[in-house]
Amino acid sequence: MWGCGAFWGARAPSQLQRWLLPASRRRRRPAAASFSASAEPSRVQALVYGHHGDPAKVVELKNLELAAVGGSDVHVKMLAAPINPSDINMIQGNYGLLPQLPAVGGNEGVGQVVAVGSHVTGVKPGDWVIPANAGLGTWQTEAVFSEDALIGVPRDIPLQSAATLGVNPCTAYRMLMDFEQLRPGDSVIQNASNSGVGQAVIQIAAALGLRTINVVRDRPDIQKLMDRLKNLGADHVVTEEELRKPEMKNFFKNVPQPRLALNCVGGKSSTELLRHLAPGGTMVTYGGMAKQPVVASVVSWWGDMPGDRLGHHTGANSGSAPPLGGIRTSSSALSSWPWSPSMYFLCPQSLLIFKDLKLRGFWMSQWKKDHNPDQFKELIFTLCDLIRRGQLSAPACSEVPLQDYQRALEASMQPFVSSKQILTMW
Repeated sequence: MWGCGAFWGARAPSQLQRWLLPASRRRRRPAAASFSASAEPSRVQALVYGHHGDPAKVVELKNLELAAVGGSDVHVKMLAAPINPSDINMIQGNYGLLPQLPAVGGNEGVGQVVAVGSHVTGVKPGDWVIPANAGLGTWQTEAVFSEDALIGVPRDIPLQSAATLGVNPCTAYRMLMDFEQLRPGDSVIQNASNSGVGQAVIQIAAALGLRTINVVRDRPDIQKLMDRLKNLGADHVVTEEELRKPEMKNFFKNVPQPRLALNCVGGKSSTELLRHLAPGGTMVTYGGMAKQPVVASVVSWWGDMPGDRLGHHTGANSGSAPPLGGIRTSSSALSSWPWSPSMYFLCPQSLLIFKDLKLRGFWMSQWKKDHNPDQFKELIFTLCDLIRRGQLSAPACSEVPLQDYQRALEASMQPFVSSKQILTMW
């Protein structure tokens, strides 16, 4: 459903192929408006992978030739680009969308417009831009993109905020807004609370007047992490081990049971989120860091879901009535989900029978597919307003020069990492 063309378009693969062709085989393109044009082809540095595998082994720093700027194109000098889990998964070949190879890594980042083609009207030289969709290839010093592959962002926000704007904060905002009608004072519980999405959830929830219960893995510097999350606006921070203790019943005597749970881990962690949800509540899964399903001995299913993979299916399309304790699902959210074994939902039947819980999935790329570009731009501008008001900051970041990419890739895959690696291009 999501072939590479939906996100790379016909241009992105051919762009990289054009860089790898001799100059004599390239077509001349119309001149572009620019504040520093050159008749000689520019050469750029880019992190390229020619096949899937371990990022530390398959990603290489290469010199590529910059494509000429066509009438609807924009020449962008990249400023900064983060390394996200989705970038790693894409390089490994186990993500929901994969670009044509060879490919430049990176789904997110911010760049500055250097030149625009004669038909470009939405941006001008000097503007900051971010990718409109995943798969653009942001780990490079400069690039030529089509105008519709970019979204302009204001330059009065911090560079790190702009570089990390298009994925994690958008995911956090949409999950808080789209699944439950939450009101000020309501509670939200989440795991992986120190992740990029988790930190954005804490801040956006605080701006909306929502309370957050934030679950993290225990670690040697746990108090330091708890203090940092509370400084962001977290109301409560507990470890996975504490969440499993019987004493949590007393905790919820003073704190409203959450109506929304956000799961990025799976396994026992997501089972605990379900246990503490209020009756009728919703758990939204947007990742599977533990690479384990929600463990249970008895399950029942209904809904338009890929039964051949799950092995438990009384599909809504079959006309059968949902079994007692069946899971409420959305066909738009789950039937098109980029399923992997780590994301399968297996849920204790008692939680469904007696608490009427709902399980949903969320993927920002699918949200973009289901909404028009103007709605995504509106979301970006809403988040920029929060940044300007001091209610949303970038996650803890470590800036690493592009040339030191090996160090950044290795650091991004280490356990208990609380600092996002950002590649800088200057």
